[in-house]
Amino acid sequence: MPAAPIPIVVDTREQTPWEFPAPEYTTVRRALEAGDYSLDGHEAEVAIERKSLDDYVQTIIHNRDRFERELVKLEPLKLRAVIVEASFRDLEGHCYRSLAHPSSVFGLTVAIIVDHGVPVFFAEDVAIASRLGARMLRRYWLKRHEQREAA
Repeated sequence: MPAAPIPIVVDTREQTPWEFPAPEYTTVRRALEAGDYSLDGHEAEVAIERKSLDDYVQTIIHNRDRFERELVKLEPLKLRAVIVEASFRDLEGHCYRSLAHPSSVFGLTVAIIVDHGVPVFFAEDVAIASRLGARMLRRYWLKRHEQREAA
């Protein structure tokens, strides 16, 4: 565990943000240029976009142009990801409200990964998604601070 807590920035538009366990993490709410979660002082390098399955499908099917602009903002970042709070089986099983066919959603997911270089993780549920997000942010924080100490 690092000596100081890892400072996570939560976008002000997040209505029910993930919880990060103290004392390992602290959070501050601030408007982010990209994504829903970042690291304090590393906002220009790190962004994690959080989506429920319904929101993900709605976004990539019906709000594609707006989401494309968001993905373009993520492209240059060193750590970028979309984490969907559902399993891939939920996607395949059409466990969402939209009439969009799962094959279309799957194809657009592949396009996000290949065309924009932004990984998309299907993380079973909110608890696993938040744990994955926390671990990604923690790993990046530790890596960056180890590099600073070595310099």
